[in-house]
Amino acid sequence: MIEELPDDIENDVLDDIEPVGDESQLYEHFRVVVDKGQEMVRVDKYLFDRLTNASRNRIQKAADAGFVMANGKPVKSSYKVKPLDVITVMMDRPRYENEVIPEDIPLDIVYEDKYLMVVNKPAGLVVHPGHGNYRGTLVNAIAWHMKDIPDYDANDPHVGLVHRIDKDTSGLLVIAKTPDAKTNLGLQFFNKTTKRRYRALVWGNVEQDEGTIVGNVGRNPKDRMQMTVLPDDQGKHAVTHYRVLERLGYVTLVECVLETGRTHQIRVHMKHIGHILFNDERYGGHEILKGTHFAKYKQFVNNCFDICPRQALHAMTLGFVHPVTGEEMYFTSELPDDMNRLLDKWRGYISNRELE
Repeated sequence: MIEELPDDIENDVLDDIEPVGDESQLYEHFRVVVDKGQEMVRVDKYLFDRLTNASRNRIQKAADAGFVMANGKPVKSSYKVKPLDVITVMMDRPRYENEVIPEDIPLDIVYEDKYLMVVNKPAGLVVHPGHGNYRGTLVNAIAWHMKDIPDYDANDPHVGLVHRIDKDTSGLLVIAKTPDAKTNLGLQFFNKTTKRRYRALVWGNVEQDEGTIVGNVGRNPKDRMQMTVLPDDQGKHAVTHYRVLERLGYVTLVECVLETGRTHQIRVHMKHIGHILFNDERYGGHEILKGTHFAKYKQFVNNCFDICPRQALHAMTLGFVHPVTGEEMYFTSELPDDMNRLLDKWRGYISNRELE
C-alpha cells in the first residue's frame, strides 16, 4: 500500500518550471514552423492547440519563465504568432521519455465531480507508468477520461493520483482533478484522517482476534524487490491494525486498517507476524505454507491459486472529507469475483473436512 509516488516518476515538458539564467543549457522539447496562412494568434493559444499534454495555464507559466521561444528569442504568452515563425519550447533538462499518453482503457468510476474522482481498480492494472510499464496503466486511462478538460494535464504532478495501490491489489483510489484538491487530499492522507479498510486472506490461523502491528517499513537489503520491517532508526514508521473476520482452517480472512501508507505495508506487516498473504508471490505466499501433506490437499490449494492468481488483497473502503464542500465522503467496493470464489472454495473445504 503506498501513499507516496515513486521518486522516478517523470513529468511533462512544462513541469518544474524555473526561470532560465543567461548561461543555462537548454533542450528542445517542441518545435514547429508556423504555416504561411496562419492568422496572428497568441502563442499560448497556439501551443495549447498543439501540445496534447499541457494546459494553457502551464504554457503561460513556461512563457513567463523564459522557456517559450519565437525565432530563438524568449517571448511572453501574449506574443502574437506570425506566419513562418519558428516556435520552440526549450527546457533546462532533456525531454522525458515516459510522458503520460491518454489511452482508451475502461474505468470503473464510483464517484466523480469537477474536483475529484474515485475509481475501483481491478487487480492486474498498474497504477502509474514506470519500471517497464509505460502504457496501459490507470494513469493512462485517467488521462483519456480527462482529455477534454482543458485545465487537466495528466503529466502535472499537482493533479492526479493522491495515493496508490499495488498492481495485483484491487480496490478504491481517489484522483484529484485540481491542484487545490490534491493538496487538500494529500494533507488528509499525511495527517492520517482518511479511512481505509482492506480485506486480506492470509496463511495460517491468526491467533489474536485483533491487534496492531507497528514496524518501520523499508527496502529489504537482502532483496531489493521486497520491502521488510527494519529497525526503528531505518525505514519509515508504519502502523497496521487488523481484525479477524473469518477463520478458515489453514487460512484467515482479516480486515486491515491503515494508519500509515507505506510500500507493500499490509503485505510486509502480515508477513512480519507470520501470516503471509495468500498467493503473494513476492513474499512467498504462492507456496503451500500451512496444511497437510496429502496430494488431495495440495491439488486443492493449487486450484485456489488458479482461482485467485494474485495476492488476496482488496482495498475495500475509502473515506475522506471533500476538499471543497467539506462533506464526509465514504465509499465501499465489494470483494471482486476472484476473492469471493477463493473464499467460497475454502469454506467448502472446511465444511467438508468437518463432515469427515
